[in-house]
Amino acid sequence: MASLQNHLLIAMPALEDPLFGRSVTYICEHNTDGAMGIVINHPLSINVSDLLRQLEIDHNADCAAAKARVCAGGPVQNERGFVLHTPKEGFISSLRLTDDLMVTTSKDILEQLTSANAPEKFILALGYAGWSAGQLEQEIADNSWLVIPADNQIIFDLSHAEKWQGATKRLGIQSWQLSPDAGHA
Repeated sequence: MASLQNHLLIAMPALEDPLFGRSVTYICEHNTDGAMGIVINHPLSINVSDLLRQLEIDHNADCAAAKARVCAGGPVQNERGFVLHTPKEGFISSLRLTDDLMVTTSKDILEQLTSANAPEKFILALGYAGWSAGQLEQEIADNSWLVIPADNQIIFDLSHAEKWQGATKRLGIQSWQLSPDAGHA
């Protein structure tokens, strides 16, 4: 199977795991060793300002970025922050995923999220999703996931509630057309 890096996984209706039900997951890395992704549409009850306050990071609580909800990025290292964002250089630990998408894990980006130095668009997630070698491929074969190329409009411009349906629409289908029953020809 070709690499699914820079793709979105769309959870099928039959996937009832509370961590992944109706989820959309951005795949940051996928190779023979496994895969790593960030769920981009499962908001937690806290917003960016709440998290920055807990971390004792000075910030502008009145700006729109401070009011953005923090996402549950996945069950692995869920105490660690991952910022998926439009390109903005200069942070200590950033990885350029594509020409128009980066992920940063260093604290210095948190200090900038509510300032003029913040990336234009971002999602702050706690934790990530991980798959061992061959596991994601097997889950796709088992009809747990649909896969589409990543799309920054889905990632950043749709509300969390709209992302799952917006991603299925990119396949040319409506979410109600997805059957929870797996079928194999």
